[in-house]
Amino acid sequence: MESSSSQRLPAWLESLLSETFFNACMVHEDAKKNEKNIFCLDCCEAICHHCLDLHNSHRLLQIRRYVYHDVIRVGDAEKLMDCSYVQAYTTNSAKVVFLNPRPQTRACRNSSSNCISCERGLQDPYLFCSISCKINQIMRNNGMMSEYLHKCEVLTLPEPGSDDWFMTPDSVFEPSVDRLTIACTATTEIVRRKRTSKFEISPASPEAYIPAARVANIPSVLETIGNRRKGMPRRSPFN
Repeated sequence: MESSSSQRLPAWLESLLSETFFNACMVHEDAKKNEKNIFCLDCCEAICHHCLDLHNSHRLLQIRRYVYHDVIRVGDAEKLMDCSYVQAYTTNSAKVVFLNPRPQTRACRNSSSNCISCERGLQDPYLFCSISCKINQIMRNNGMMSEYLHKCEVLTLPEPGSDDWFMTPDSVFEPSVDRLTIACTATTEIVRRKRTSKFEISPASPEAYIPAARVANIPSVLETIGNRRKGMPRRSPFN
């Protein structure tokens, strides 16, 4: 990793991606519901909700579970970094993204798009399956991490007792979705370029991550999706 501060990952981001969540808090090992499902950006550590008194004035990020892996809400993630082209999923009526790639038992063959970093099958027009995969690709391309990180001075937890407080591992993967209404900043960027016939290079453009040959397919995919209509019904031929 380069020594330039603009290319290095901040301490909180390195800790977030390497931390183990949902283990029992050793400080409150005798308390109920003591799993460490909160990340303190100022202390760079995982804590449980019994630890909150010592972190009241800190930036706190709620960690959730989706299909037995760590996720965060898209809304929280976008306060911290550029999450464009990271595939989002729906669980408990909330959009979430994975922190790290999930293990794969075999390569995905029936997908029109794969994660650039780990080859997991994705829906168009996504390019990454997790935040970690996007960051790894940026670092491999010698990108400036400072261009993708947002300044966030305040980050608070949802209200205790709300449906958004815990995410269970029983959540179901969102089936086919309208790709023009994806809850991700990628949607805004791509649709804007489609309407203005521009496709400029920026941190939110696919050119920042992938070869031009693959980028050229993205506008045509969106054009096909946007103009998709049902065909005329046809009667089956009589035997």
